[in-house]
Amino acid sequence: MNVPLLDLQAQYASIRTDVQQAIERVMDSQRFVLGEEVRQLENSIAEYCGTKHAIGCASGSDALLLALMALDLKPGDEVVTTPFSFFATAAAIVRLGARPVFVDIDPQSYNLDPSRVADAITSRTKVIMPVHLYGQCAEMDPLLDISERRGIAIIEDAAQAIGATDKGRRAGSMGLIGCFSFYPTKNLGGAGDGGMLTTSDDAIAARLRRLRAHGGANEYQHEEVGINSRLDELQAAVLRVKFRSLDKWSDERARKAAFYSQLLSQADLSFPLVTPQVRSDGRHIFHQYVVRAPGNRDALMNHLTTRGVGTKVYYPVPLHRQECFLHLGYKEGDFPEGERAARETFALPAYPELTEAQQHYVIDAMRSFRP
Repeated sequence: MNVPLLDLQAQYASIRTDVQQAIERVMDSQRFVLGEEVRQLENSIAEYCGTKHAIGCASGSDALLLALMALDLKPGDEVVTTPFSFFATAAAIVRLGARPVFVDIDPQSYNLDPSRVADAITSRTKVIMPVHLYGQCAEMDPLLDISERRGIAIIEDAAQAIGATDKGRRAGSMGLIGCFSFYPTKNLGGAGDGGMLTTSDDAIAARLRRLRAHGGANEYQHEEVGINSRLDELQAAVLRVKFRSLDKWSDERARKAAFYSQLLSQADLSFPLVTPQVRSDGRHIFHQYVVRAPGNRDALMNHLTTRGVGTKVYYPVPLHRQECFLHLGYKEGDFPEGERAARETFALPAYPELTEAQQHYVIDAMRSFRP
């Protein structure tokens, strides 16, 4: 049996007609940039996340960059964030000349460890940027407390977490700005790149709308220098179709995850394996189902590959060990939990269309592994 890490073709088959009609609607209109499709999607995302505003942009990476630009991040400023995330988290900070100040992760959730954040704050700290990794929110209450007491803004990197909650609050609604990605592999993925920012601050929303369009309120009047990062109508139309199924798909992902964890608890494996921790006070949307295999990760992945099971490591090189960030001065051992996660974790196939037979096959393949 072949079990891919992700099967987007199976998803598309279920919505093919609606997606094609949406694309034809845009083609017939010949309006391709920041039109009615984008406005309707922005309204839907704002309502869904529980914010006053949602602002479409060209990618999740641009969403992070625009959020930092809207807060006037400049050289010498610091942003407290995690070393265990996708590259874009730190890249947006460095592109503006600021410094990412990394804080180690919680070994169970893989999210920023809030107990370590206060010690990382200095007089130069401008932003705290938690990442809601794999579809589960970081523990936000301690971070919000620090934000309020110290006057430091929070930008949520919610690229993997649309629909996730922390104590009933939706990802993207708790900080000053939330940042989302619509990369095709996300729970809500487009037919290419796309992103969204959420905020309930009217002034921030207005500035984000300017910044995504060269910094101008209209085509030929520019209050500041922005970037060209506009969500196009075709992407918005596709996303509007998919948005109708988002909660159903995310709930199905969570059911697949629970079934995996049940099967693995009964599998009598010959090696240690740690399944994902799910917080009882939040909703985990399982963008990824990530397990930990201490000492056996790479050999186990190779074994699964030979049996047709797709796997992937998210993320094999912590940000502080990336070559382009070595100038920050961090060294191996500075963030032991993030480094250990990079050595030990990997993702199993987990998507709404995954069948129970496929999941049983994955577990049987794991059971046949001998370290």
